[in-house]
Amino acid sequence: MQWSGGDKSVPASICSLPCNPGERKKMVKGVPCCWHCELCDGYQYQYDEFTCETCPSDMRPAPNRTTCLPTPIIKLEWNSPWALVPASLAMLGILATSAVVITFIRFNDTPIVRASGRELSYVLLTGIFKIYLITFLMIAEPGVVVCAFRRLLLGLGMAITYSAMLTKTNRIYRIFEQGKRSVTPPKFISPTSQLIITFVLISVQVLGVFVWFAVVPPHTIIDYEELRPPQPNLARGILKCDMSDLSIICCLSYSIVLMVTCTVYAVKSRGVPETFNEAKPIGFTMYTTCIIWLAFVPIFFGTAQSSEKMFIQTATLTVSMSLSAFVSLGMLYMPKVYVILFQPEQNVQKRKRSFKAVVQAQLSNEKQNGEVKIEPDRSQ
Repeated sequence: MQWSGGDKSVPASICSLPCNPGERKKMVKGVPCCWHCELCDGYQYQYDEFTCETCPSDMRPAPNRTTCLPTPIIKLEWNSPWALVPASLAMLGILATSAVVITFIRFNDTPIVRASGRELSYVLLTGIFKIYLITFLMIAEPGVVVCAFRRLLLGLGMAITYSAMLTKTNRIYRIFEQGKRSVTPPKFISPTSQLIITFVLISVQVLGVFVWFAVVPPHTIIDYEELRPPQPNLARGILKCDMSDLSIICCLSYSIVLMVTCTVYAVKSRGVPETFNEAKPIGFTMYTTCIIWLAFVPIFFGTAQSSEKMFIQTATLTVSMSLSAFVSLGMLYMPKVYVILFQPEQNVQKRKRSFKAVVQAQLSNEKQNGEVKIEPDRSQ
């Protein structure tokens, strides 16, 4: 038998076919027994034959969309390129810093080590070491203890480093500003005074972190929103410490203030004589460090919409910190270590000159060059 239209198959006496799994029935208006099949899309699953519901935020629909499954949890893995590169740089930095510290301890009483200001040098090297150490905490699996140490060390290493540098440059600047008015040395330039000033500056960072601990205790979260693309099968939850982008910047802000202030003093102290041989290296260190962090900001915030935001930001932050530490270590201490180990004939005591002699010689040179006009000290 042939039916109308040339079709030889027996026509079905229904207006709709059963829907597939993951599809809901959408009734045809005015025809009670007829429907269209509509696929549950996005993060929806088939709740019943007529309804699609959205999965909870920590779940995603199964492939057939008949139920919801827990969203897989991921974290930054040690074998990821985002972790391997920063960790390799940090390990290299730790080895280099350890070599410098061992060299300084071994030659602790030699003229070059003494001239570098042993007390502040060891403080500064401690800060550099902590900067490298934070990389491993940023990569480690988040937990309450790890998150607490992240908060503590994230800004502390930089605060120690740049507090020591700021104290050094401030001392040099005050000496020569005082020298333009009087040959009497300024106050608070002794090693003990310098250490006290440095630790006072560092204590501001420590106090801020402990206030943060009190207001928001360290804990972990699972972020399901950061990796929630339109394709549910790609959704992931990210295990991380409860540290927002803003809190990270706030944690580093004090160190950035120290860095900028140190740079200002380095610029002001750029004309000091070679007797104060750390002024120029500190200046070059700060100029380079500022460039590194100016490059860091757009990269850090420019990845906010990336699917690998956390990994890119962690790598960017840790690499920037390691590069800053390398700059400080390389410009301030590697030349000294080179002379100590390979040119010991230069590691000898130079003829000492009093503060008065150094200042008078510098001012005499400036007067001859027409740079300053020396007024007699009428206060004596």
